Amino acid sequence: MPEASSQARRCWEIALAALAELGGKPEDVVRTRHYLTNVDDVEDVAAVHGEYFGEIRPASTIVVVAGLVDPRWKVEVELDAFVED
Repeated sequence: MPEASSQARRCWEIALAALAELGGKPEDVVRTRHYLTNVDDVEDVAAVHGEYFGEIRPASTIVVVAGLVDPRWKVEVELDAFVED
């Protein structure tokens, strides 16, 4: 498995755990963003996104950036969600 896929999977685990702490669930996600350091990783990272959001289908953006804070990082993610009180 490519390293970017593993990193993307771990990023989504962390982001969704944070969402769960707020009482949210993946179905509450309305938008996601990926930041990649290599355009060649798009398909692998998009496949991981599909594992988590394939049925939910939030708006999604993928951006290729020059680098992330830690040069070992190939992927970073963000999500926006609406969670009812």
